[in-house]
Amino acid sequence: MSTVHRRITLAASVVGAAVVALDGTVLTVVQPGLREDLHASLAQVQWTSTGYLITVAALLVLAGRLGDRHGHRRVFAMGILGFGATSAGIGLASEIGPVIALRVAQGACGALLQPATLGMLRAAFPPDRLGMPLALRTSAIGLAAAAGPLVGGALAVGHGWRAVFFLNVPVTLVIGLLVLAVREPAARTGGHRPDTPPDLPGACLLATAVGCLVYALTGMSGGAGAGASVTGLGAAVLAGHLFVRRQRSAAGPLVPPGVLAAPGVAAGLGVLTAASAALFGSLFSGVYYLQDVLGLDPLRCALMALPGPVAMVVTAPLSVRPARRYGPRRTVAGAMILLALGDLLLSRLGAAPGPVLIRTAFLLVGAGFGVVMVVATDVVVRQVPERHAGVAGGLQQTAMNIGPALGVAVATALLALGTPGGPASGSREALSHAVPPALTVLAVVAAAGALGARGLPGPAAAAKRHRTVRVRR
Repeated sequence: MSTVHRRITLAASVVGAAVVALDGTVLTVVQPGLREDLHASLAQVQWTSTGYLITVAALLVLAGRLGDRHGHRRVFAMGILGFGATSAGIGLASEIGPVIALRVAQGACGALLQPATLGMLRAAFPPDRLGMPLALRTSAIGLAAAAGPLVGGALAVGHGWRAVFFLNVPVTLVIGLLVLAVREPAARTGGHRPDTPPDLPGACLLATAVGCLVYALTGMSGGAGAGASVTGLGAAVLAGHLFVRRQRSAAGPLVPPGVLAAPGVAAGLGVLTAASAALFGSLFSGVYYLQDVLGLDPLRCALMALPGPVAMVVTAPLSVRPARRYGPRRTVAGAMILLALGDLLLSRLGAAPGPVLIRTAFLLVGAGFGVVMVVATDVVVRQVPERHAGVAGGLQQTAMNIGPALGVAVATALLALGTPGGPASGSREALSHAVPPALTVLAVVAAAGALGARGLPGPAAAAKRHRTVRVRR
């Protein structure tokens, strides 16, 4: 692949990841305006987020498998052009029903493009040069997370909530057409693309398992009720069990059996789940405290938490060198400890903290997460043959969707225990006492992730950058 084509691939991967991240953050800001304009209920507005989240989480692995078979460039182009088309449809919608339906369709498009952003990088860059492209991709996600509320707020105030969705259209159109103009390189290592079609029954079972799990977790944090959450968890366990049995007998399994057995892949997925759970759970709890206890408005609250995404942007590219020198195991373990320390500092919120302590805590959380995101993702994507890079990317993205839902669900449950009627209705005094224990538990989750990092490759294994493992098809 030429240098120009490699740069286009990198730009597409970065922009694609940033568009999805930006879309999620700005939607939260404009939902009140959307609800008022379309005369929607709170439950209907919530489904504009929940429907998207369930769909994208359920289809990620299948989308990665399709990329492995048909080419990540094509799948990415379909995903990002579809993302832009559904954004335009949402901006033109006059009722809440079509908005929900289009958000579900947009979730399917997001599922197509997200694993492809990783698969394209895996195909374009040799293993020893993959760290920095992944770091730039992570920095873009952090930048989008930081800029999202500001961009969404500015657009909503000046032009209404529809402008947020129209913003996606020109960006996705340009990058989609640009990617289609790039010839995808042949696989350098790991053999040809899978020649067997994806296991559709297995894909349906996995989609059901992941979708029910995400629904149950979001239901815990969204007030769907204990019965709905228990039912969702039960359905997820049953579908997951059937999926595992199906994979053992399928001629072309959705997840090749050796992928999760590759060195460090399972550990990397576990660490990513723990890190994202600790990050989003602490943000959820911290925002409640800053707004409902300290009385900060949304803008001041966002500025107070801003060191987190800024640190994520900065530390992502800086993580490449220590990972090469000390190995993923030590680097990720140290980063998870930083994340745990940040949550422990936030747990001191009940002791009348000053703004310096709060900003320092968010900085530690963001710095730790930025390093984990790059190094653990590098392990997951690089340790499998290139022909299965899409599946690896789909698994990585699935972990990054389950983790936040889990973290917010845990935080919600813990806050509900300490505040009568839930965190939204609890008194300021009750909430001030409920937030610190919740953050302490999230720090324990991060510490568990540090222990889980022991399964990642050490310095000696990291030095063999071109080494891959054979995966049974």
